[in-house]
This record gives sequence, C-alpha cells and structure tokens, in this order.
Amino acid sequence: MAPPPRPCASAWAANSKPPICDLADLSNVERCAEFLLVEDAPIDTLVLNAGLQYSGAAEPLWSAQGFELTIAVNHLAHQALLQRLLPLLLRGSAPRLVVTASQVHDPSNGGGAVGPPAGVGDLAGLRQGPGAPMLDGSGIFNAEKAYKDSKLCNLLMAREVGRRLREQGTPLQVFAWSPGLVIPRSKGGFFRYSRRRNPVAQTLFALVARDLLRLTETPSRAGALLAGLATASPPEATGFHYWSNRVLGPGRLRFEASTPSAEACSGTLARQLWSLSAQQLGLTPEQGFAQLSHASC
Repeated sequence: MAPPPRPCASAWAANSKPPICDLADLSNVERCAEFLLVEDAPIDTLVLNAGLQYSGAAEPLWSAQGFELTIAVNHLAHQALLQRLLPLLLRGSAPRLVVTASQVHDPSNGGGAVGPPAGVGDLAGLRQGPGAPMLDGSGIFNAEKAYKDSKLCNLLMAREVGRRLREQGTPLQVFAWSPGLVIPRSKGGFFRYSRRRNPVAQTLFALVARDLLRLTETPSRAGALLAGLATASPPEATGFHYWSNRVLGPGRLRFEASTPSAEACSGTLARQLWSLSAQQLGLTPEQGFAQLSHASC
C-alpha cells in the first residue's frame, strides 16, 4: 500500500499569484527567489524538475548570462534557487528536496550507454564560465552529452547538499530520481525540440521504444511517481537517496532505490561542482547554509 500523503500547509494567500521563473535567465531566478523570501512562507517540498534538452543541434544555445543553455537551465538555475530558498525549505513541515535526474547520467545503464557518455572531467568548462560549450572543457559541442552531463550534475548537487546539511546537523530528506524514458503521444513533452530538428528519426524512435519494445513510462505515471516523492511519507531516513524507474522487460518497469554511477558517487567531484557553480552564480558555497547557522544561534 502506498504511504498516505503528507499534510500540506498552503504557502499562498487566496489572492497570491505564484511567480513565473525563467530558468534561462539567472536574474529572473534571483527575482523569483526574492519574491518567495519576501512572502516568507515555509516550503515543505522543493522540487527541481527542469530537463531541457535539444539533441541534434550542431551549435550550442546560450542563456541570458552566456552559459550553455542545457547546463544553465538544468543545473545552475537549480542551485541558484536551492541556495536562496534553503532557509525557507528547512522551516517546512518534514521538509524534503526532490531533484529530477535521469538514468542517462550512468554510462553503464540503458540510454547512458548509447552515444557519448556523461562525464564532466575536472569541470574545466565550468571554471571557464560563460562561453564554454561543454562542462568538461571540450571545445566541440554535443547536445546529447550536454544533457547527460547536466543530469550527472543533478545527482552530484543533491548529494552535496545532503552532505553539507548532515555535517551541520540539519535533517533533510534529499531525493534524486530518474523517471525513465517518457515519450508522450502529443507534440509536446521532453523531445519537442529534438522532434523539430529531426522529425523522422524521432517518430521512428518513439515507435520502436514506446510502441514495439514498450520500454517507456507514461507521462501520467511519471508524474505520479514525482508526486509521491514530493508528498508521500516514505520510511527513508534523512539524507541523500536515489530512486530509479528501471526497465525489467517489455511493459514492465519498477521504481526502486538504486545506486548512481561511480562518477555521481564522487564526494570530491560533488564538492567541486557545488563550489564552482556557486562562484559562477555570484554566491558563496556557504550561502543558504550560513543563514541557517545564524538563525540557530
């Protein structure tokens, strides 16, 4: 039996309007966070769910601040929101963080083994900052790898925030999760940009993966899994957890606790990514955590 949903305190007054946040513009992300901080309502669950990809593109797209768009939206904007909103999150009722990753972060698993593998090296591209086409410092852009790298960053970021809070003695459930391959029958969804660039290949891919081999998850089921992580009362202790919707066979998937890739388990890489990302965001690595320490004095 599924665990009961948690009681959810409303964060909005009847006449409040939730802010719209453009994750491709860090200035907009900052304004969104400031709006929520002024509202000063505790956050029970913070869900970081962006998953932009534009596989098939020959050239990189750029965020408002000049970062390659995949890493800007899928990672940097997430950390910018997380660091600013962490004090509100930890004031919530049984607070938790949910970060949507992907199985493609793992070169030994499923889609991660197809095409160029995820791998961020020594983060030379992040050290460079705006104008770097790839996180690992490569000057040759590959949109598929950029997406895989961003999902690896999601896991590393989730692991690092869990570590920092654990060492600070602050309890928080941190879930990174992979929904599996989700291909809707509509024209929207995750593959909408790739479909515009290569409609024939994307149509054939959907036919084989979704309809013939039945290796995909439905959008409604993937949404239900996310809602469960965000609102249910699972027995897991505080700290970092990774769940993955694994394919067992045609039409058979199982959502279960899993082990991320070896690179995603690197504490050293997680710390480096966090610190370098904070630097590129104009934050200190301690921002968000420093407010918590001060508040507890």
